[in-house]
Amino acid sequence: MSNNIDLQDETILITGAAGFIGANLALRLLQSVQPVKLIGIDNMNDYYDVSLKKYRLRQIEALAQRVSGSFQFVEASISDKAVVQVLFQIYKPDIVVNLAAQAGVRYSITNPDVYIESNLDGFYNMLEACRHSYDGGAKGVEHLVYASSSSVYGSNKKVPYSTEDKADNPVSLYAATKKSNELLAHAYSKLYNIPSTGLRFFTVYGPAGRPDMAYFGFTDKLRKGEKIQIFNYGNCKRDFTYIDDIVEGMTRVMQHAPEKATEEDGLPLPPYAVYNIGNSHPENLLDFVDVLQQELIRAGVLPETYDFEAHKELVPMQAGDVPVTYADTSALERDFGFKPDTSLRDGLRKFSEWYKEYYKV
Repeated sequence: MSNNIDLQDETILITGAAGFIGANLALRLLQSVQPVKLIGIDNMNDYYDVSLKKYRLRQIEALAQRVSGSFQFVEASISDKAVVQVLFQIYKPDIVVNLAAQAGVRYSITNPDVYIESNLDGFYNMLEACRHSYDGGAKGVEHLVYASSSSVYGSNKKVPYSTEDKADNPVSLYAATKKSNELLAHAYSKLYNIPSTGLRFFTVYGPAGRPDMAYFGFTDKLRKGEKIQIFNYGNCKRDFTYIDDIVEGMTRVMQHAPEKATEEDGLPLPPYAVYNIGNSHPENLLDFVDVLQQELIRAGVLPETYDFEAHKELVPMQAGDVPVTYADTSALERDFGFKPDTSLRDGLRKFSEWYKEYYKV
């Protein structure tokens, strides 16, 4: 599929810019697209250690000073409609990448309000801002790219998960909000001709990742000599996707907005698309933990004599979790010639080396 957007000289708004995926996308764009103007917004909430978010921002700001790109950061929430409106009025973004969201399945059971605020109210504000970016005949937003999640597939029995499958049986509030994003985007694409692409991410991991993710939490606990809990007695399978593969896929998708067309009723044929981005190679959790342990020992985070068996505990499945995630990425390969392929060992090796350096182990 040929590109219809040249990222050079574009103004790109990244929401959730201090987050794991947002920060890595900003770094990739600054490295590979010159000149480019990046606007980042993030509310810097304390869902996890804020110092990690500040570390990511420092990396982006340092890189922006070295290359012919610019990065402006706004600390605010996309759930504040007035802030979003002003942001669009001042910067007039050409491309919007909406990654700001409250993440985590288990947290949505104990703190549901923040999911409605960020994932629904916040996303609605972004759609409204995109809609009004065309007011008065302005060029407006060329492409809205937004984060969905593999969790929208719920407990589908058919694997691998295809974007052609029904995905209307979410098993967590988090998953329900992500599916809602896709539905809202479709309606706005249809009504206001906003080119939008949703990306269903599959278990993203890597250096400076989210501390609430299993690989990061396991590492913290093993270092402290605490036991790690492996859910569903180790029988879960996850399609672990390395962060570099995610941002490579995203930059390719950003450059191709779904084409605008008109239906027989005279209304827009929705310029709307959804893709899976996953490794399409699910790993058993016990195997995953085994590779993680080996790489932590190799990096010197854990001693070679570490008694791993004494520090793991097999426990039942948790509410809201699913037994397997497995991406069918054939559409991504067909349209963009790209398939994530970083091996679990390579990815966990890079994480382990980063962890050692960051925490000065």
